Amino acid sequence: MKTFKAFLLFILIGSFSVAVFSQAKAKPTPGPLLKRTTTKTDRFDFGVGGTVIISGAPVGSIRVEGWKNREIEISAEIEVSANSEADLTRLSEATTFVLQESLGRTEITSVGTHDKKYLKQLDKKFPKQLIGLPFRIDYVIKVPHYSDLDIDGGIGDLEISGIEGNLKLNYLETNARINLVGGGTTAVFGKGTVELTVPSASWRGRFADVSLANGDMSVHLPGSMNAELDATILRTGKIENGLTGLKPRVRKEEFTDKSIVAKWGLGGIALKFTVGDGLLKIGTLGG
Repeated sequence: MKTFKAFLLFILIGSFSVAVFSQAKAKPTPGPLLKRTTTKTDRFDFGVGGTVIISGAPVGSIRVEGWKNREIEISAEIEVSANSEADLTRLSEATTFVLQESLGRTEITSVGTHDKKYLKQLDKKFPKQLIGLPFRIDYVIKVPHYSDLDIDGGIGDLEISGIEGNLKLNYLETNARINLVGGGTTAVFGKGTVELTVPSASWRGRFADVSLANGDMSVHLPGSMNAELDATILRTGKIENGLTGLKPRVRKEEFTDKSIVAKWGLGGIALKFTVGDGLLKIGTLGG
């Protein structure tokens, strides 16, 4: 299991590395770059129970909020940088998001100079000197409460609240805050901080499996709960456990600052939290 977790973390880090570090490899430019920020919005009907897929920019934040409307609302703040106003205009035209809509499914995809295939379709004569210049897209997206989310991100903050559906999350580097309302959660993060909150003992979730390669993870749980808890440090760091009433699932296996395999209450819901290198802090709400 530990080998499998490490493999997943390795795959995550590699998946976004080309897109993210392409910005860092931009050719040096004289003087400070000019910046331009624009906002693009969209709003359209979307029924409950559907799937929303979000592909973030190599750099940029994503905030997703659940609401009662049967609609998706997107607000994207797009910042581009270049040496001249003319270049800013060219980059602004190329840096945006596109939608793919089908029954019960919407894909929101960030496009820009990191996507060579997109640039060829947009303009075969797109200036090469503009490729690799820094840009970011920060999203605020509202979706129906009962929606499934599939999010891939590069470097930027992640915040999710009010979603009662399945979450599949992959982020290269982030400061993430996730409130778990219901459904199942599978998340893999490369680097940063992760804060997870289960708001009540009557949580309607089915499972949560969250991994962080490098950084600190804080988990806030109700004072009592029926769950099967697995907490693991793969390499360096420790677990700080603030929960009471945990019992070893294997009777003679003791808890350590690297591993806790426990039954909480009557057991049932699977909660798995894994950190490669860093601190894993597990405690009660408000503790």
